[in-house]
Formats: sequence, structure tokens, C-alpha cells
Amino acid sequence: MAFDKMELQKIEVWDGNRAAAQALRQSQVDVVAAYPITPSTPIVEGYAKFLADGYIEGEYVMVESEHAAMSGCVGAAAAGGRVATATSSQGFALMVEVLYQASGMRLPIVLNVANRALAAPLNVNGDHSDMYLGRDSGWIQLDAFCPQDVYDLNFIAFKVSEDHDVRLPCMVHQDGFMTSHTAQGVHTLTDDEAYGFIGEYKPMNDMLDFEHPVTHGVQTEEDWHFEHKARQHNDLMVKVIPKIQAAFDDFEKLSGRKYNMVESYDMSDADICVVCMGTSVETAREVATEMRAKGIKAGVVGIRVIRPIPFFEIAEALKGVKAIAALDRSSPNGAAGMLFNEIAGCLFNTDTKALLSGYVYGLGGRDLTKAHLVSLFTELQKNVDAGKVTTPLQQFIGVRGPKLSFL
Repeated sequence: MAFDKMELQKIEVWDGNRAAAQALRQSQVDVVAAYPITPSTPIVEGYAKFLADGYIEGEYVMVESEHAAMSGCVGAAAAGGRVATATSSQGFALMVEVLYQASGMRLPIVLNVANRALAAPLNVNGDHSDMYLGRDSGWIQLDAFCPQDVYDLNFIAFKVSEDHDVRLPCMVHQDGFMTSHTAQGVHTLTDDEAYGFIGEYKPMNDMLDFEHPVTHGVQTEEDWHFEHKARQHNDLMVKVIPKIQAAFDDFEKLSGRKYNMVESYDMSDADICVVCMGTSVETAREVATEMRAKGIKAGVVGIRVIRPIPFFEIAEALKGVKAIAALDRSSPNGAAGMLFNEIAGCLFNTDTKALLSGYVYGLGGRDLTKAHLVSLFTELQKNVDAGKVTTPLQQFIGVRGPKLSFL
């Protein structure tokens, strides 16, 4: 009798932070340099406990700030170690300067980000403000919808990031509290399976290889800076896409769990769809199913890879749709939301006639309810029936007081 691979795997009840910490343990990370910040603290705390209890060999470096944490990671990675850390919100913002250093120096660091609102006003709950802040930092960025994804995507992050044809750092995003502190069943790999998937770390251009000396952190002015950014860095990002897909394919063979750069649900005949990220994907899927029971052909597209943006894959997923809603969980501050702009760019030179609307939701941890999504899908269907966008091009979902919209 044949058994599904997932049926044979052990199931643990973990939240997203625990899932990430376990993935770091099984990846046998050499160095974690970290400064704690809510809601990501249990990730590095979990690694530190595994280390203290003798489950792994490595180094946990407690530093004085998140800027120092990423600086420590840069030093450890440049010295030839497998390196990871975690952060959120203001800590992420403090890291930003060093994020550009890590990517420019092509250091394969894995950063878990429990996404949280940026101040002011101060808020410890989840939205995508920090995710959006880092989108142009030169890091590969993967998005988890649930704790299972957090666990799996960490292994994929190490595998892709450490590929010698890539050697770019990688973030794994999860929604603060909604994923990081919400426990679900997680199908786990054995230690041997997990480490076997990633493989032994093979340093390249490490500073401790005295037989092949290298320089890190060089300076270039107008004579070579353009070439480094345009020819090397951007070209590398474009070439990452097939590497990510190959890692997804290999992971499916190992675990039975399939990942795609763009996750499509009920899209084969959809007239209307929502495009979103994070935990909103699961909620939108449930509501889309209910809308179909009412005769409305609704679908959902979840963005799994944020950078490099899967340009053609997004266009393919949306090619037959009549009306689209882009859900941005970050305040656009007087402009269209990032996801709205990304989708518009992907569709611009295609023959689509889709009507595109933008919605801002969930800032500072505000719930996106099923009722919100029912209303949203209903508005999309009205747009299809009218043959035009009947609502403001950009509007806010669930904000108290008079309805807010712009554009």
C-alpha cells in the first residue's frame, strides 16, 4: 500500500516562531547574532535554548542593537559560517543600513521577519510595513501564510541563498502574532532529512581562507558602482527565480508539500480575484469558496515570492480575470500600495482588460474579517457587471469613522 509522504511525517503543534527556531536548529546554523524584539524574540530565544541544552553546536551572540545584530551576521557570514537571525518592525528599520551591505557583499544570511507595524504611533502588532521597507534592499524575500510555511521556507531559504550561483541573503516573512504566536499542526522533517536537503555549508570567498585572500566591504565610485548594481546584483536577482523553483520542486519530492512562486486558488475560471500575502490568503480562500456557492466565480492569488518579483508568473495567474483587488497591509502614504503597483506593472503590457482596484487593510494588527472580504468580492462583481471600476481606485478596509479613499 502506498502512503502519502505527509501522512508518514510527525505532526507538532507549533506557532510560527517555534517553527522557525526548529528550522534553524535542524539547519545547524553556526552563528545567530541577535537583539530581541517583539514579536520575533522567541525565534532567537529558541535557538539560544537549543544551543544551551546541547542540541546544536554554534554561537549565539547577544548584541546591543539590531544594527549590531546584522553587522555580526555580516562578519560571521564573511568568515565562512552558516548564519541567521530574526527581527521585526523598528529593529528591522535599524537593520536597513546593514541589509544593503549584506546583499552587496553577497553573503547568504537568512533573516526571519515577524512582520509588525512601524512607529509612530508605537504598535507591536502585525502589518507589512517592515516587509515593504526592505523590498529594495537586494534580499530574496519569501512569504509564509502559516506556521507550516515558516518551517518549510526556512530550509528553502538556506538552499537557495547558499547556492554558489546565487549567494544572496534571504528573508522569510510571517505575520506578527497572527502567524508568529498562533499554533497549528506542522508536519516536520527528521533532522537527517532537513539537513540533507540543505546540505553541508560550503563557504565561498570567506575571509578565513588565507590561501585565497579576498576583500569585503570595498568602495566603488562612478567608475564601477553602476556596473556592480546593474550587471551583477540585478542580473543575479533575475537568475534567482529558476533557483527558487528548483528548490520548491526538490522540497516537494522530499516532503510532499508543493510551493509555487505565485499560489493560485480557484483561478481556472475566476471572474474576480483577490491578490494578497500572509495570513490573509487563507481567509480569502475560505470566503472565495463561500462566494462560489452563491454563484460568483471568485478566486485568490497569494504572492509567495516578493523579491525577485515573479513578474511573468503573476501576469499568467491573472490573465483571464475580469476584476482584481490588490490588498496592501501597509499605509501607502499618498500613493498606490506596493502590491497594487506591482500587479499593475505585471499586467501593463499584456492584453488583459482586467479592472484593478487597491485596498489597504489590517494596519497595526486590525483584523481582516470574512465580512470585509464578502463586501470586497461583492464590489468586484459590481465592477464586472458595470464594465468599469465603480469604487475609488484605492480605499481603506475596516477603518473607523467616515469612509476613507483616495485616487
